[in-house]
Amino acid sequence: MRRVLKAAAVILLAIVIGAAAGPATARQRHQIDATPFAHSPCSVLDNKPCTPTVCSPLNHGPCIPEIYYPLGEDLRLTVESHPSEQDAPKYAKPDHPLDTIGDLYAALRSCWAAPDPGVARAGMEMSVRFSIKRDGELVGPPRLTYATPAAPAETRDVYRHAIDDALARCVPLALSKGLGGAIAGRPLMVRFVDNRELNSDSAAPPDRP
Repeated sequence: MRRVLKAAAVILLAIVIGAAAGPATARQRHQIDATPFAHSPCSVLDNKPCTPTVCSPLNHGPCIPEIYYPLGEDLRLTVESHPSEQDAPKYAKPDHPLDTIGDLYAALRSCWAAPDPGVARAGMEMSVRFSIKRDGELVGPPRLTYATPAAPAETRDVYRHAIDDALARCVPLALSKGLGGAIAGRPLMVRFVDNRELNSDSAAPPDRP
C-alpha cells in the first residue's frame, strides 16, 4: 500500500511540474519573429508551418499570416522606356525611405534610362534576375534571363549596359528596416521593355518567322 501511495505521489508531482512547464515550453516553441519573412523557410520535414497562416486565439505569441506572391516567390516588375500618362507617377523616385514593394518598384523604375535612339531597337525586351540585401546592396551581379531572340549581339550589349548603369544608379536602395527584412534574399525579376516609337533609321525591322 505504501508503495502504491508513493508511486501515485510521484505521478501526481510529475503532472504538476509538466502542467507548470507546459505553457512556458509552448511559448518558447511557438515564438515567432514579428518581422515579415524573418522566420526560417519551411521544410517538408516540418510537422507544422514555420509561420502560421491563420491567426488563432489559441496561439502563444504574435500570429503572422504568410504572404503569397502571385507568381511563386519571385518579385516581378516590368519597366517601360515610355510609360503611359496613367503610369507616369509610378516612375517617380520616392522622397522617403522605401517601406513598401510599391516604393521599391518606383525606385527601380526611376533609375532606368533607355539607350539612345540611334543604337536602340524598337520592341526590345531584356530581363534580369537578382536579389537585394537588407542594406539595399545587390547580393551579386544581375543574371540575364531573357533577351529578344532576334536582336543582334551589339544591341543586347547596349541594353545590358543600360541595365547595369540603372542598377548602379539605384543601389544602395534606401530600404526601411521592415522592408529590408522582408525582401532580403528574395529573387527579383525585372523586365525592361523598349516601347518607344523610334525613327525608321534607328528602329530595327520587324522579326520574320
